Amino acid sequence: MNQKDFNWKKSLLKEIDFYLVTDSGLSKKGTLSDVQEAVESGCRIVQYREKNKSTKEMVFEASEIKRICSGRAIFLVNDRIDVALAVDADGVHIGQDDMPIEKARSLLGEDKIIGLSVGNREEAIQAEKAGADYVGLGPIFDTATKKDAGEGIGPLRIKEVKAAIKLPIVAIGGINKENYESAVQNGADSLVAISAVVCSDDVKRETKYFIDTIQRIKKA
Repeated sequence: MNQKDFNWKKSLLKEIDFYLVTDSGLSKKGTLSDVQEAVESGCRIVQYREKNKSTKEMVFEASEIKRICSGRAIFLVNDRIDVALAVDADGVHIGQDDMPIEKARSLLGEDKIIGLSVGNREEAIQAEKAGADYVGLGPIFDTATKKDAGEGIGPLRIKEVKAAIKLPIVAIGGINKENYESAVQNGADSLVAISAVVCSDDVKRETKYFIDTIQRIKKA
């Protein structure tokens, strides 16, 4: 990624609304179809999360997702720094138990985006100090999508973290059409609603719904 492209991605990161995380186990139409429809509907950030495929399969899919996202959306790979490097993704999203962010940065370089999962104010502050570009805060609500996510921390925690850091905050965990408004109202810059989107027969429609309503709430 050249400096001009990196600056564009960093600027775009401040304006994200709906954040697509792929899930081949839940998807009705397949990962590539989900990404295509989401990006066509205006989604500006995509995270490729895959736990069940070989590295070879992941590199192929990641290459295709990069092509779909090119010039339109930020493309990140979950956990797998090797896959991100292999396809020259825009960056990665890592968890608290994954590779330390400092080591990930040394491998990826300064011109890549790194997001870090956090569960509270203290972890968010540490993520900012360590050089994360954004944090994924959660689980906001109880979720069945990620088995080891733990109990929901509640949307009020978003406001607490928002007051402590300057990084964009992506809310994740158990978010759906019934509860997403509280996440945005409490300060989330973006949110993830995996089941509500990829389990749908119309990913484009559902993604557009979240984008439009998140933007409306932010402007209110």
